[in-house]
Amino acid sequence: MELPTPTTSRPTPGQLTFRAPRRGKPPRHLADFEPAERKGVVESLGHQGFRAKQLSTHYFERLVADPEEMTDLPKAVRSELVHDLLPTLLTPVVRRQADDGQTMKYAWRLHDGAIVESVLMRYPGRVTICISSQAGCGMNCPFCATGQAGLTRNLSTAEIVEQVVWAARALRHGELAGGDAGDQEAPLRVSNVVFMGMGEALANYKAAVGAIRRLTDPAPDGLGMSARGLTMSTVGLVPAIDKLAAEGIPVTLALSLHAPDDELRDELVPINTRWKVDEALDAARRYFEATGRRVSIEYALIRDINDQGWRADLLGEKLNARGRGWVHVNPIPLNPTPGSKWTASRPGVEQNFVERLRAHGIPTTIRDTRGQDIDGACGQLAAATA
Repeated sequence: MELPTPTTSRPTPGQLTFRAPRRGKPPRHLADFEPAERKGVVESLGHQGFRAKQLSTHYFERLVADPEEMTDLPKAVRSELVHDLLPTLLTPVVRRQADDGQTMKYAWRLHDGAIVESVLMRYPGRVTICISSQAGCGMNCPFCATGQAGLTRNLSTAEIVEQVVWAARALRHGELAGGDAGDQEAPLRVSNVVFMGMGEALANYKAAVGAIRRLTDPAPDGLGMSARGLTMSTVGLVPAIDKLAAEGIPVTLALSLHAPDDELRDELVPINTRWKVDEALDAARRYFEATGRRVSIEYALIRDINDQGWRADLLGEKLNARGRGWVHVNPIPLNPTPGSKWTASRPGVEQNFVERLRAHGIPTTIRDTRGQDIDGACGQLAAATA
């Protein structure tokens, strides 16, 4: 069963309602369909079925957007096919760069005016894109710019996939610093995708999993990425975590925990009023058992709120109670949103938190932060653009 999405009002126990605001339906796109469905879709438009494979090759493998470059399609129907099955889904509104051009942040306008954002980042030997799965978010986490903006709507499968395809085109055209077509060490395709942009992807379950399948389907049916290069982030929608574990796609699960105790997590991550810390951790452990993929625990360190040493100890104890070797913790220095009371922990406090976790034998790595000078926190650029 597809999990619906919480409303934007602050949830309380017993009162959490699941509904996503409805806006105009996104245009139909090739990436919305399973490979086996595309032939029938093309035929229903009055074209020969094998055109589906040609369109898939152009979109997923050749990364072509201009119909004039699709010379294996008859000129008489080229524009019509592209209009019907490869319509424009994302219109760039703002593009900002940081880290000497190795980080690019985009704000996109969707067909109905909704704004979403994605971030493309080059690291040594890999290129990662952080993508959005919803316009806005209904999870209401008070330290998150997206959560405070509320939920506008779910993205379609194709709108999610198009962020990655656009990034792959940008790489091919040399728009990201650190590599060009003549540099054999610099990847020209996106190697890693993290569902950590705007929205709670597991609240948009059907579209998010459809996007994962398009990303991992072998070319030319999809982008041919390794599932091990994909990370699905969630605040802890327990039934959806279990459902994802049964999909048979070994993506990495990242649980945005942010507090090891229910009292504080109820405030920081309001969905905790439905599924408590222990329930979320149990689901994460089940995911590891089903997939063999080590789970990441995401923990935004917020000054004087959740960065106390005793909370690091409690987190270490809870993780070890569920076994060893199944989890890795990523403390994240909070990138504060303008005007927010929430800010990053002091460096010494951050280091103490990390050392306390490591003392429990928990692998812990402070996440590298990118784009702090370009509204790097999730939702900031979209809010400023809107």
